[in-house]
Amino acid sequence: MSAPEIQPTEPHGSISLRIMPAPADTNHLGNIFGGWVLSQMDVAGALHVTNLTNQRVVTVAVESMKFHKPVQVGDEVTCYTRTGRVGRTSMEVVIETWVRKQYKKGPLLHVTSGTFVYVAIDEAGTPTPIKLDTEAASR
Repeated sequence: MSAPEIQPTEPHGSISLRIMPAPADTNHLGNIFGGWVLSQMDVAGALHVTNLTNQRVVTVAVESMKFHKPVQVGDEVTCYTRTGRVGRTSMEVVIETWVRKQYKKGPLLHVTSGTFVYVAIDEAGTPTPIKLDTEAASR
């Protein structure tokens, strides 16, 4: 038997994306599709890396993904990102997704988290070394 997972009580990282899902984003049970949430996290992670490197990047892996709670129409969805491991051409980004229900009146709830890996590419789509923008990284 494994130890119970400890859920964060507040977000870690910086806000990279905030969005509100629409009824068209729901499954047959009325919850927001997990794939929709995953795609928003992917956008947030790519924005995070692009802001730190000023480089074009592509997603190469989702190393882990865990859904903790469902997301509903009307939830304010916020993706928080932080840099993980930085390699020669790749960067790992830890992404936490939190929601606020009841039109900004409710508490923040941690709904999912994941670790995404992005690779910097040149104009030809070939992996290229990561170049951290020191000015952006200090913000």
